[in-house]
Amino acid sequence: MAVALPRGGLLISVLVLPLTIPVLIFGVSASYGAVADPDPFLQPFLILAALTLFLAVLGPVAAALALRHGTD
Repeated sequence: MAVALPRGGLLISVLVLPLTIPVLIFGVSASYGAVADPDPFLQPFLILAALTLFLAVLGPVAAALALRHGTD
């Protein structure tokens, strides 16, 4: 649907942008914690790892559903 629009790429990037913000926040927190003080490193790192594993499982399923819906 978004590909058929004249500015479909812009629409997709605006829809995906909120999904990248938590990963960016926890990634910066984990890297800052690793450099500045190792004590606050573990919690942002574990949240970042949990987000990565969750989206690694959810991503292919969502892509398969989108492809199936797009071909119908």
